[in-house]
Amino acid sequence: MHQLNRRTLITGVSSAAAFGLAGCVGGQQSQIASAVPAAAPSSGPSAATPVAGGDFRSMYAEINDGKFVVPAVREADLSPAFRRTRVAYSGTEAPGTIVVDPANHYLYHVEGGGQAMRYGVGVGREGFAWSGDATIHSKQEWPDWYPPKEMLERRPELLKQMSQLQSGTGMPGGPANPLGARAHYLWHDNVDTYFRIHGTNEPATIGQSVSSGCIRMVNQDVMDLYQRTTIGTKVVVLGNAQPQKVAHS
Repeated sequence: MHQLNRRTLITGVSSAAAFGLAGCVGGQQSQIASAVPAAAPSSGPSAATPVAGGDFRSMYAEINDGKFVVPAVREADLSPAFRRTRVAYSGTEAPGTIVVDPANHYLYHVEGGGQAMRYGVGVGREGFAWSGDATIHSKQEWPDWYPPKEMLERRPELLKQMSQLQSGTGMPGGPANPLGARAHYLWHDNVDTYFRIHGTNEPATIGQSVSSGCIRMVNQDVMDLYQRTTIGTKVVVLGNAQPQKVAHS
């Protein structure tokens, strides 16, 4: 098993303070994990062989799930390279495993028969990268967002969008919420990492390194992934020294 590794821009402060600035806190809050050294960066898998894609308009159309309406994605906001597609996969992970390749901005849901469903993702910006193994501890539809206190201090304008929720000061789930339509909560050794795989209302950020460590997906894609995953699903986030996991053309 890979050890979970994280990296923040904070130096000379406690782990608790550092992790208040990293991760996308949402839903019920829990204890803070201890920091460990960062892993060396890796190139990760690339040039996967597409097996089957889909029609953009049908895959990224407006969705009404009975709670809220997810707007259709504009083609101009999502590069063809980062659209959902099934690819050939030669890794050793068991079917059902999620493999994230931050260097190339892809998330793979491993299927049987040497294939995986590939999604484009946004990942942590410089100073907020991490790698290692985690587990989906819980899942939520239209999750509430509880930004860390340090984030609110850094960006006081966010307070105008906050209200008192059951777990503290936060933003209720909905189309304007930065966690999007679905969230998968990642834990390591029974401790909340504060990192999530979640949706976004900014599809143009897919394929970029812009988050505070969370893995963001187009809402339509995270809803598709949500249906494929179960509690306890293993998540592997590659570092730059990790071997390639995907078949090449």
